[in-house]
Amino acid sequence: MLGVRHHGPGSARGVRAVLDAERPAAVLIEGPAEADALVELAGDPGMRPPVALLAHAVDDPGRAAFWPMAEFSPEWVAIRWALDRGVAVRFVDLPAAHTLAADPTWDDGEEAAGDGARIDPVAELAGAAGYEDAERWWEDVVELRGGGDPAAPFRALAEAMGALREAYGHGGHPRDPVREAYMRLRLREARKEFGDSVAVVCGAWHVPALALRTTVAADRALLKGLPKVRTEATWVPWTHRRLSRRSGYGAGIDAPGWYRHLFTAPDRPVERWMTEVAGLLRAEDRPVSSAHVIEAVRLAESLAALRGRPRPGLDETTDAVRAVLCDGSDVPLALVRDRLVVGNVLGQVPDGAPAVPLQRDLSRRQRSLRLKPEAEERELALDLRKETDGDRSRLLHRLRLLGVPWGEPVAGRTGTGTFRETWRLRWEPELHVRVAEAGVWGTTVEAAATARATARARDATTLADVTVLVEDCLLAGLTGALPVVMRALADRAALDADVVHLAHALPALARSLRYGDVRGTDAAALGEAAAGIAERICVGLPPACAGLAADAAVPLRERIDEVHRALGLLPGATGIRERWAGVLHRIAAHDRVPGLLRGRAARLLLDEGRVPDDGAALLMRRALSPGTPPSDAAAWIDGFAGAAADGGLLLVHDERLRGLVDAWLTSVPAEAFTDVLPLLRRTFSAYEPGVRRTLGELAARGPGAGGPSASVPGAPGFAPVPDRERADAVLPLLHLVLGTEAPA
Repeated sequence: MLGVRHHGPGSARGVRAVLDAERPAAVLIEGPAEADALVELAGDPGMRPPVALLAHAVDDPGRAAFWPMAEFSPEWVAIRWALDRGVAVRFVDLPAAHTLAADPTWDDGEEAAGDGARIDPVAELAGAAGYEDAERWWEDVVELRGGGDPAAPFRALAEAMGALREAYGHGGHPRDPVREAYMRLRLREARKEFGDSVAVVCGAWHVPALALRTTVAADRALLKGLPKVRTEATWVPWTHRRLSRRSGYGAGIDAPGWYRHLFTAPDRPVERWMTEVAGLLRAEDRPVSSAHVIEAVRLAESLAALRGRPRPGLDETTDAVRAVLCDGSDVPLALVRDRLVVGNVLGQVPDGAPAVPLQRDLSRRQRSLRLKPEAEERELALDLRKETDGDRSRLLHRLRLLGVPWGEPVAGRTGTGTFRETWRLRWEPELHVRVAEAGVWGTTVEAAATARATARARDATTLADVTVLVEDCLLAGLTGALPVVMRALADRAALDADVVHLAHALPALARSLRYGDVRGTDAAALGEAAAGIAERICVGLPPACAGLAADAAVPLRERIDEVHRALGLLPGATGIRERWAGVLHRIAAHDRVPGLLRGRAARLLLDEGRVPDDGAALLMRRALSPGTPPSDAAAWIDGFAGAAADGGLLLVHDERLRGLVDAWLTSVPAEAFTDVLPLLRRTFSAYEPGVRRTLGELAARGPGAGGPSASVPGAPGFAPVPDRERADAVLPLLHLVLGTEAPA
């Protein structure tokens, strides 16, 4: 009975040493019984840990479970030992068919009568030994332990766990007695076949239960009536990051990268670790010399001696790295923790591993497009004019539509009207489950995405849902789904009379039309639908704005901004844009429209050159007149000069508008000032620090102070008139940048 800690390198070394000494005829592993059919793949040259056994319900792939194994996991070491020597190896834990069919609350840690709450066995033993840190205790007694009898730690752990099981029963794990009954049955079968030459590698917590003398009938009684589902199992790649406890993995460890180093280093682990850290920091352009490495090793060893530890552990090496290699800074130390202490190693499974057809097609596409799944997050820049990059973009968009978010578009770098697209990629092990779930839609990525889009179009309940789906289909190149999606769009657009819904739907259509041009996709059918929706918005928006409450005006301002931007993207929409300008004029001049919307409409007209500067001043005078309630006037300022509209720069450079705001602000009655102050503070505090500082300086100069380019008496650096000769000095550089010729 080799009771281990999952993913413990000390346990792994001990398991290997005991197996070498005892040479059993069979090795039994704690793991789902379905894995017996997959165990031979562990010896395939293409298998590289960390990997995980994945089991999922055939009828509900989202119901799945993983059993991760790293290079330093005792179970993996035992499997490879057995396969390398032709020794039988069996998985003896409760089949996943029962585990996945069980009520999720079966093992939720609820307190059972007489058994107490869920406990952490390692923490209990560490506390009994006087340690506050369970990880440190485990390192001292197991990971950093020297030579001696390799079986001694297993005997000691079995005795300690026996005491804990006597005190705590199943320790808050009500599923364990059932699992252990099944394991005892499998152990009996192995002993009948191989005699006593059997090694069991399982969690140390289970050893006392497996050693119990029970009857076959009693164990079978515990298993009677267990629910069952049809399952499939395979191997999938795993990552060190997902082995970390921070990822939420229940049996996780704090430092997978450090544990891998302890297991693989042939000698002098501290010296080798410091050398790895130095290499990482040098790659980040930090000055680290061999002298730094030598001093860091000495400091780690001195700290271990002062703290009474057998050898430097992770705490000592981390303190030494911080003090010597990072100059006391936690910033480079965070990089060391992320890249080395945890690590981003991604495992690999052979092509022969079982997989759903969709996963096989995805793997083929990844290879043909040279898109290798990686655990490390990276950015991928695509030029959509290139065939390979276009295919990569379509693959990533199709996976997103299927709910497999391997990549996320980078905001601000993916232009709607350019041939450039940037993605942020990271492959997480859970995406294998997402692919299995998506397999119900088809056997290839394109077919599955087409079927999924068609189903979403039929199930869509809002116009916005359909327009977003249209955009997704165009981005993913799903021409087969577009006819169904376009029919759904026509149906929803005809039935939806809510102007807010129409305004929410138009931007996606406008982007789709632009994508149709950029990506070479025929999106002509969308133009008519977009034009019809835009016309209905122009008709319905003014009445929708009238009499609106102030809080309801905030989301409608966002819709107005979106429509304004969308109309700028529509090709050949000059007539619609002219009508939209008329709508904005009506909103800006309508007294029953909330001040926030009137101010926003006025600003959009000013930016488009639809009103002259004195026209904007006239609108502001009306909005800030003494008869306007102060709260409404403050909302008008927020709409006209808020940070979303770059209003701070407008006030900096337009003295008349700034003067109107200043005059209104000084005229607000004292009793109303406290009511408008929160809104004004929200408006002005959102400006960039430089804009706020400039406005403050201009306000301090008093009435009549000009903008940064104006002549201000007593303000150094400003001339009465612009210096054209100095201004023209920039022209040669400007022509060079633009690639144009300067006029003669």
